[in-house]
Amino acid sequence: MPEDSEVRPPVVTPVRVVIGLCLVAPFVAMLWVGSFSKVDPTLIGIPFFYWYQMLWVLVSTSLTVTAYQLWQRDQRSRKARSGGVSK
Repeated sequence: MPEDSEVRPPVVTPVRVVIGLCLVAPFVAMLWVGSFSKVDPTLIGIPFFYWYQMLWVLVSTSLTVTAYQLWQRDQRSRKARSGGVSK
């Protein structure tokens, strides 16, 4: 192992775990059909099956935006720590 190798921060960080959870949560929620395959409770006459899925459109959007902002912050901090050298 070369002596002049720089010490790199770990690739899996808590921020990246949160990013992954933000991106995986909508898939899990939508693929687990048994959790929302019912009529009650209705919302303004709309069965649960439909309004639950429409709610996840909004939740997925906010989670994706959050993941993107966390990723941008993580990249800026990594770039600042490495002295501005991109690889």
